[in-house]
Amino acid sequence: MRQHRDACGVFGVFGAPNAARIAYYGLHALQHRGQESAGIATATYDERRQKPVMPVVKDFGLVLDVFADRRIFDETLLGDRAVGHVRYSTTGAADNLQNVQPFVVHDRMGNVALAHNGNLSNARELRRSFQERGTLFSSSTDSELLLHLIAQSRRARRVDQVIDALTQVEGAFSLAILTDDALIAVRDPNGFRPLALGRMKGKNGQPGAFVVASETCAFDLVGADFVRDVAPGEILVVDAEALETGEPHSYRLASRFGVSQCVFEYVYFSRPDSKVFGEMVDKVRRKIGKALAHDAPVPRVPEGDKRPIVMAVPDSSNTAAIGYASECEKLGFPCKFDIGLIRNHYVGRTFISPGQDQREIKVRTKFNTVEGVLKDRVVVMLDDSIVRGTTARQLVKMVRDAGAKEVHFRVASPPVLHPCFYGMDFPSHDELLANQFDDVDEMAAWLGVDSLAYLSVEGMMQAVHVANPDAQAQGRGFCNACFSGVYPVPVDEGVTKDEYDG
Repeated sequence: MRQHRDACGVFGVFGAPNAARIAYYGLHALQHRGQESAGIATATYDERRQKPVMPVVKDFGLVLDVFADRRIFDETLLGDRAVGHVRYSTTGAADNLQNVQPFVVHDRMGNVALAHNGNLSNARELRRSFQERGTLFSSSTDSELLLHLIAQSRRARRVDQVIDALTQVEGAFSLAILTDDALIAVRDPNGFRPLALGRMKGKNGQPGAFVVASETCAFDLVGADFVRDVAPGEILVVDAEALETGEPHSYRLASRFGVSQCVFEYVYFSRPDSKVFGEMVDKVRRKIGKALAHDAPVPRVPEGDKRPIVMAVPDSSNTAAIGYASECEKLGFPCKFDIGLIRNHYVGRTFISPGQDQREIKVRTKFNTVEGVLKDRVVVMLDDSIVRGTTARQLVKMVRDAGAKEVHFRVASPPVLHPCFYGMDFPSHDELLANQFDDVDEMAAWLGVDSLAYLSVEGMMQAVHVANPDAQAQGRGFCNACFSGVYPVPVDEGVTKDEYDG
């Protein structure tokens, strides 16, 4: 069975009477991290049956669609604690409802709900071991492996079962786990994926419920204060005692490979208004844009011609483009930042849409050009990355059709040369655009641009460290394997990504 991997958004809340509603709004803020499916599970006590229960509502679609019936929050998702999940997956998993999270199971210790962001790099070996022992699986996602490991642990306490399970896995996992009496937040020892702890205000200004989320923008929407990041390798347990003391119980997983936070969270995936890995994403992206200006400034134009237009491919490239344009001006390359593309925000991100055909359709419905800005101008299009190249090629054609005199493309990251095994939906080696051509000039011709230039790996990493000096001072590194091919946690590079997925 092929095993599918997820890079998603997770949210958890403990100690709020309307926990499911808070999770609902938290997932709204994290919708950019996954638009394939959504789900929320709560923990409550069934007075009629005299036992703890864990209702769950989940389905394909956006948060707004899955929870369109507001009676869900008054009749089904009861309780003062909840976990939620929004998901995108690799191609092929979209039609399996069993893969939709949170997963909810019942074992000898009670109920457990799990929401997972990331990929387990040793999932093939774990699944094969379970299958040889006769274990049955209901999904094709690696997240289910975590539940089997927890359930089969012989430890006496639930938290110890979780710790036991996590010592057997490798790779990327930011988790929100709900038990009958606690919310457990986990970040893998490498810290690949972000996870933050926040706290809401209670009655009379007193501290209220604890919340955890993949990004801090979710805290802003639900009115919670950012407390701190969950540290790489940390397991936080929020229970009734933690609400009283204000300090969740903290445990640590041993680190074998150091800290390697995903740099692509800064490049593309996270929202610019989030604080990720200790720094605001907007700040880091501006630094990245400025670094690109040094590597590949706007072209010179004949004296008397209008200045080149610098335009972003919205929305994830907006702040990088602002940084790029301002730095080009400082370096003596006159240009003007302007809006050349209008984005339809009611169409999902093309990068995380399963299936190539769907991506191509969505590009045409997602963007429209501003002809008055682009006509007869030298245009520099700036995007955060190029993965398959489908979106970029179509956008270039649209800009040319709008009357641009020249089109130059600048990329605020290095060429994506290698698949990601830690939670990004990058395709196999051969599908990546940068691997299909011998040089940048050939790529430029295929894209239909007058020139193409990327930010260097060195320039990107320097910009990230300048913007986030605390990370370097604390020895927290960044994973750039998709650009460099240097995988911080061992993977089998001799197989394709699909084969690696099991």
